[in-house]
Amino acid sequence: MSGILAGKRILVTGVLTESSIAFQAAKVAQNEGAEVILTGFGRLSLVERIAKRLPKPAPVIELDVTNQEHLDGLADKVREHVDGIDGIVHSIAFGPQGAFNFLEASWEDVSTAVQVSAYSYKSLTMALLPLMREGSSVVGLTFDAQIAWPKYDWMGVAKAALEGTNRYLARDLGPKGIRCNLVSAGPIKSMAAKSIPGFEELADVWNHRAPIGWDLADPEPAGRGVVGMLSDFFPRTTGEIVHVDGGVHMMGA
Repeated sequence: MSGILAGKRILVTGVLTESSIAFQAAKVAQNEGAEVILTGFGRLSLVERIAKRLPKPAPVIELDVTNQEHLDGLADKVREHVDGIDGIVHSIAFGPQGAFNFLEASWEDVSTAVQVSAYSYKSLTMALLPLMREGSSVVGLTFDAQIAWPKYDWMGVAKAALEGTNRYLARDLGPKGIRCNLVSAGPIKSMAAKSIPGFEELADVWNHRAPIGWDLADPEPAGRGVVGMLSDFFPRTTGEIVHVDGGVHMMGA
């Protein structure tokens, strides 16, 4: 099998629907020669059904990143399918409804958003570290946290925490030869988007400010960006945030 991920074993989290960036990343990874394992949270039957739409079969492992027992047992569950992992795709984020009201949000809402969306990047990677070797790559998904977005509120803070986590993880895993990078993607009309109140207002920015254009219904460019960072084509790039957003991040008002 040829392709830029030929022979690599990739674990992908966050596949909920075909419209998700995680699904596109898994699909492109398979097409580029990778063996893919998926994790699912909650409705596993849904993830298993979506997995059947991938080019090749992919096993699904249950994983709640806030459950320490799940994390402790993850490496053993992965070993039932492969003897090592060359790449991780972290596509996990969640904020309770309260987190989308900046001034009114409780610490309970905020701490949940930060634990699920940022801390899990570290905890997931550490759970799989025994299976990883030099040259492995961890890729997470962020939404540009340099600025304040309409309606995004504490999820924006959680993404800022994720971006900081990526830098420190890159620092500490660099000596092991493991790269950690984020893809900062433009908005996609996915299941996750439906849980963001005011998503349409947020996404409308892209209709006016993306110089090369942006299709809210097409997660493939972001999926390809993830696969690029998983590949060996960026052997000395770590702690980086690669924008796949149609260029919005660099445009002035």
